[in-house]
Amino acid sequence: MAYLRAVQIPSRLIEAAVDQMATLPGVGRRTALRLVLNMLARDEERVRDFAEAMIAMREGVKPCSVCHNPTEEEVCNLCANPHRDGATVCVVEDVRDLLALESMGEYRGLYHVLGGVISPMDGVGPADLNVETLVSRAATTEVKEVILALPASMEGDTTAFYLAKKLAESEVLLTALARGVAVGEALQYADEATLSSSLLNRLPYKG
Repeated sequence: MAYLRAVQIPSRLIEAAVDQMATLPGVGRRTALRLVLNMLARDEERVRDFAEAMIAMREGVKPCSVCHNPTEEEVCNLCANPHRDGATVCVVEDVRDLLALESMGEYRGLYHVLGGVISPMDGVGPADLNVETLVSRAATTEVKEVILALPASMEGDTTAFYLAKKLAESEVLLTALARGVAVGEALQYADEATLSSSLLNRLPYKG
């Protein structure tokens, strides 16, 4: 902030673009200014392509009706794949964790994207998450195991405990990742070897 106060932005349009870029997570105003100036230096067609791609993504992508993974279709390519193991459903916080698990190339089951974790401090409760659709999926005869692949944090543990209570009446085997993932670490930041070991050595969830 001190940097931008010392250097006056020469255009209100540039300043407005910086304000918008700085709303992205992890992007401070100095970085936002650098990115905006980079866009300004590009030719108009490339900038238009960039903007149109963002708008098309926002308008065309929607949650999968089964697992809530972002998709352009009613059902995502993972849920629609007949070669995936429909008996196993891996519950993840968001799509970044799904992509981290998929990058290993070892897990062949399906997923369920919660859309977050329970966090009263952030105003996120169970009603804000995709819990009821998970309960409905677990109630089907096809699903035999639900893997809780949630962050090794207080919020992740709270969410896992809540889900265990919600799934208690179903007949599915409830398992959780082995604690190879460091406490407080998000799955998306774990290295592939650690993540693979945590998944392969998963244990029955004890709460």
